[in-house]
Amino acid sequence: MKARIPGNQGGGRAAMMKRLEEMQAQMEAKQQEVEQTEFTASAGGGAVEVVVNGAHEVKQIHLQPDVVDPEDVEMLSDLIIAALNEANRKAEDAMNQVMEGLKGLNLPF
Repeated sequence: MKARIPGNQGGGRAAMMKRLEEMQAQMEAKQQEVEQTEFTASAGGGAVEVVVNGAHEVKQIHLQPDVVDPEDVEMLSDLIIAALNEANRKAEDAMNQVMEGLKGLNLPF
């Protein structure tokens, strides 16, 4: 008599491979979704606003006219860098959340 393993409905290796392929497709779809999502961050009380996508590509930079001071270009650079870094952190956090969610899937092994 063979022992039955709970949750194992047969199919063995072929079923496991199919499940892995499905999971890979889900992961790729979620990654693409995040890569296409836009993330916005601002610095200097909204004086500089940056939009990046989940692939960390800069899509837009908005500057308030009063932040453009020819005598203080360094401050403008700092604000742009701060906004870019924050927008990229948001994109990275979103991707990490997707990957954490995938860990919750029951792997067939």
